[in-house]
Amino acid sequence: MSKKVKINVIATGPQIPGLTELPTEMMVEKPDNFKHVPLPSEPAAQHRILESADLFRGTNEIMIRHEGVTYRLKITRQGKLILNK
Repeated sequence: MSKKVKINVIATGPQIPGLTELPTEMMVEKPDNFKHVPLPSEPAAQHRILESADLFRGTNEIMIRHEGVTYRLKITRQGKLILNK
C-alpha cells in the first residue's frame, strides 16, 4: 500500500535550458516500505548510547527534567520502558 505525499521543491544550481520555472510542490506516491537514507555528503549522526543500568542505578524509576517539565521514566515488570509526563 502507498500514500500520496506532498514534496516541496527547492531549485539549486544552474537552470535547465528551456525551463523558465520549476514547480514549487508536487504530489507523489510513497510506498509504505520507503526508508529515509542519509545523503552520501552528510556524515552519519553519532548518537551517545547510555546503559539503562547506569541511569537507573538499581531503581526501577527515575525523574527527568526537560525544558522545565518533569517526566517519569519507569521500567515495567516486563522490562520495558515507559515515559510519562
